[in-house]
Amino acid sequence: MAVEIIMPKLGVDMQEGEIIEWKKQEGDFVNEGDVILEMMSDKTSMELEAEESGYLLKIVHGNGATVPVTEIIAYLGEEGETVEVGATPTVEPAAAIEEVPAGRQPVIVAPSTPVQPQEGDKIRATPAARKLARELHIDLGVVPGTGANGRIHKSDVEDFKDAAPKATPLAARIAADKGVDLATVTGTGVNGKIVKEDVLAHIAPAVVAEETAPKAEVKPVKELPEGVEIIKMSPMRKAISKGMVNSYLTAPTFTLNYDIDMTNLMALRKQVLEPIMNKTGLKVTFTDLIGLAVARTLMKEEHRYLNASLINDAQEIELHKFVNIGIAVGLDEGLVVPVVHGVDKMSLSDFVVASKDVIKKAQTGKLKGAEMSGSTFSITNLGMFGTKSFNPIINQPNSAILGVSATVQTPVVIDGEIKIRPIMALCLTIDHRIVDGMNGAKFMVDLKNLLENPLELLI
Repeated sequence: MAVEIIMPKLGVDMQEGEIIEWKKQEGDFVNEGDVILEMMSDKTSMELEAEESGYLLKIVHGNGATVPVTEIIAYLGEEGETVEVGATPTVEPAAAIEEVPAGRQPVIVAPSTPVQPQEGDKIRATPAARKLARELHIDLGVVPGTGANGRIHKSDVEDFKDAAPKATPLAARIAADKGVDLATVTGTGVNGKIVKEDVLAHIAPAVVAEETAPKAEVKPVKELPEGVEIIKMSPMRKAISKGMVNSYLTAPTFTLNYDIDMTNLMALRKQVLEPIMNKTGLKVTFTDLIGLAVARTLMKEEHRYLNASLINDAQEIELHKFVNIGIAVGLDEGLVVPVVHGVDKMSLSDFVVASKDVIKKAQTGKLKGAEMSGSTFSITNLGMFGTKSFNPIINQPNSAILGVSATVQTPVVIDGEIKIRPIMALCLTIDHRIVDGMNGAKFMVDLKNLLENPLELLI
């Protein structure tokens, strides 16, 4: 019997997903655990695995399609079986869709609505659940099951008894079939019990309203001027847009700009370049050195609010005893911020390996949800493009983000003499709800001292 494959909901804010590429084609046999397609959820590329074996009967949405969560994208079933797109195939009850926590591989689930057991012997329930239902005169056909494949447990019956308004079995079944919430129906039976007529009377006005509602006016398609093209925003671009607007409108921010003399840091990088290359096979960058310096500075007690987040409607501050660094990575299609976890416990070579790993995954679209969440501080580097200064936007829910600008040979006065030094600008944007200007300046002074005297990074 055919099983619906739906677009999974991979996060609280996910509204739709984009199908990048089907890895299986119609008619192909799919083994349980096989990757059937690659999809884009917000800013994360994910692989969707088959939850059971069968033939891919029908692909409803092809490559490049953007599909709302829980909508059917394909059908899986027996060889030669046919399905009518838009029709509801006869299926065994399956697990209700649930949000996939960050880092977990999404799986195919069906149906897209809460599981409702079928009539007769198709109802899946534990013996204890059946016994309690009989004692309470509850029709198991209207009790949502939370167990595997929609199996009803005793606790489901108890929850249904406590939550559901009193209704006759027939009224309850009609309400379930029509999608009516019994809590919105007024009962006219004994002691306010809901009867069949109450449900039908509740449904009738809605049907009449729908039939008599004025039809929406169809507006003519606007003809575009020559040379103008309109394209849809990708899921990634929509996620970036939503995040940036939320950050910009939510957090009152200010930016501190500091010049860093890179002479000693450049010398240190030159010294450790070959040893770290021999140990890891990777080249240490200035972003690596800056990231490690940021983590060491954040771990000082006096700078704990730079490593914090506002929670519970900005009524509480969550202080972190660890440092997870988010590193902004620009892609052709948008911006992602992979996260290096536990930087406070890393050596320089550890951080080089970890940062290169998540950056490579970001560039190849292989990041998992857990590798894009949990940052406590973020860094964005535009120095390679010659940027001299900018105001980075905070990666919520961080309290600050550090912008790294270009290193420029600059004349400076040292001991009364003009000398040419490699000067790099750092731009720290801060959420003023958590951190004041003085505290932000103290953090930058300590970070500047560490970067200009960087041997401590190797200790």
